[in-house]
Amino acid sequence: MGRILDLCGEIAAAADEGTEGLELPLSDRERLLGDWSEADLDDALALVRESLLQGELIDSADSVSARLIELLGRFGDEAAFAKLRAGAANLTSEEIGQLARRVDRLEEVLEVFRDAAPPDRIGFDALRRRLADQGIEAEMAADETDD
Repeated sequence: MGRILDLCGEIAAAADEGTEGLELPLSDRERLLGDWSEADLDDALALVRESLLQGELIDSADSVSARLIELLGRFGDEAAFAKLRAGAANLTSEEIGQLARRVDRLEEVLEVFRDAAPPDRIGFDALRRRLADQGIEAEMAADETDD
C-alpha cells in the first residue's frame, strides 16, 4: 500500500492539467515506467485526478452551502419573513450572480461524478449570459481574487 501511495504522490507532484484532464508529462511517465507498468501509472493518475476533483467538489459545495445559508438566513427574522410571504423579498443581481457562479463551478465538478443526465441548463445559461452582459460576472471575479 505504501508503494502505491508513493506513486500517487509522485504523480500528483508531476501532473499538469491538460486538454483531457490531468496528464502526466512524457518525461515523468518514462521515468516511472522503470518501476511501474502503464496500467499502474494510469490507475494512479486516475486516483490522483479523482482525489483532486473530490476536493474541488467539497470546496464548491461548501461555498454554495455557505452562501445559501447566508442569503436564506436573512429571512429568519419576523419582518423579513413577512416580506417573503408577501412576495416582496428581493435578491440583488450581485447575490444572484454569486450563487450562479458557485453553482456553475459545482456543476462542472459534479459532471465527472454524475451517473444521470445533468439538469436542464437553458434558463441558467441564459441568466449567466445576462449577468456577463451587465458586467456583474467581471466584478465578482475581481472581488473573489481580492479575498
